[in-house]
Amino acid sequence: MAGRSPAEQPRTSAGRPDAVQRQSLLRLHGRSVAWMPPLLLLIGIAVFDWNSSGEFRIISWIVLVPGIAAAICGVWGTAALAVLSLATYIGVDTSWPHQYQTGLPDFILVALGSTLAVLACAVRVRGEERMLHMRDVAETTRRTVLRPLVQGWGGLDHAAVYLAADSDARVGGDFYDIQPGLHGTRVLLGDVQGKGLGAVEAAAALLGTFRESGYHEPLLRTVADRLEVRMLRHGGYTSALGRLDGDRFATGILIGFPPDATDRVEVINFGHEPPLVVTVDDVRELPPGDGLPLGLSELGQDPPPLIEVPLAHGETLLLVTDGVTEARDASGAFFPLREHVARALTEDPRTADPHRLVRFVRDGTLRHCGGRLADDTTIFAVRRR
Repeated sequence: MAGRSPAEQPRTSAGRPDAVQRQSLLRLHGRSVAWMPPLLLLIGIAVFDWNSSGEFRIISWIVLVPGIAAAICGVWGTAALAVLSLATYIGVDTSWPHQYQTGLPDFILVALGSTLAVLACAVRVRGEERMLHMRDVAETTRRTVLRPLVQGWGGLDHAAVYLAADSDARVGGDFYDIQPGLHGTRVLLGDVQGKGLGAVEAAAALLGTFRESGYHEPLLRTVADRLEVRMLRHGGYTSALGRLDGDRFATGILIGFPPDATDRVEVINFGHEPPLVVTVDDVRELPPGDGLPLGLSELGQDPPPLIEVPLAHGETLLLVTDGVTEARDASGAFFPLREHVARALTEDPRTADPHRLVRFVRDGTLRHCGGRLADDTTIFAVRRR
């Protein structure tokens, strides 16, 4: 997956990100140094006050120290700096002659500010922990919908990148999977209409059906029929709940790798962008999908046809969602995917490798749209081992 993964984030001994360690810029050799800025400020105020005239005392400014610590340190670190601030205030203020001492009012100000800072820090850390818990939930949901695929799964080399248009959500309506089974390996990529949790639910329903039928069913046509029925059932269920997304549909590509044929694949296109076949020196497009998306069979049109297309050893299938093909630049021009890949192959034939190809398309898409994705984006490449 693209982007910063949970494994890259600081971890506690419990294995989850530490809310207090989120300030990566305030770490040195893996250790937090968030305490250093407020401590330096404390020392600076004390030294300046010690060397100032009696008419210009700034020791009460020390109340800023626990306030700053509350924003960047943990609760115990903030409490320690609050106590140190109080002790420094007393030590420095009492060293002055009585007529120059700021006295009890400013001490109360520092004590009250320190107490509030510790309480604010506790609230902040609790909020961060709750946010991280929600991120854990979102990550678990993402891994359920887009499960990790080991290399060589189903006899395929593969690579995938998923970029959510909402970077905080981390999951959306795009989905893909590889399912090896009793009758060859099947691949599915799709895009549920709409956004939000409703789209995620529909994607999860389709993937669950695909993982079962893709394993058991001997005919790819039957797998496609089961996906259509599942989408209709899901729509009926959401309508029965009184939700407004009961008419949701999904475009998709269903591909079968028959075990008895190593030079062709079976393809059923549910109104999705046709895949590209990428070789070391050429790019060709599979026939366009003229079938209806999943969930719209009640309109009466015939189901999408099953077509067989040649796919030689070493040729890569590139499947994308409309987050790639509909990415626009500043002038409103769409991303020219096929031409972009063809130019890259002339410069480096190794671009046809699934991992290189996915990274190349991802980087090109992000450059084209200036990093502003208007829709969830999935880039998926597979080829026989």
